[in-house]
Amino acid sequence: MSSIPVTARVRPPSVINEQIRALMLRSAGRLTAAQRAEYEALVEEWATAVNTGEPEAA
Repeated sequence: MSSIPVTARVRPPSVINEQIRALMLRSAGRLTAAQRAEYEALVEEWATAVNTGEPEAA
């Protein structure tokens, strides 16, 4: 089950991707348990955003 409420506005995938990249840079690719949980939530949010099919603003 998604941790993102159905009524929540979906952020653009590019914004979420930047957060994922920043997390990986901060951790040098070695995630703690807390960082792993954050990463998994971000990936789930990113997948939801990609699957909505809403175009991103230019």
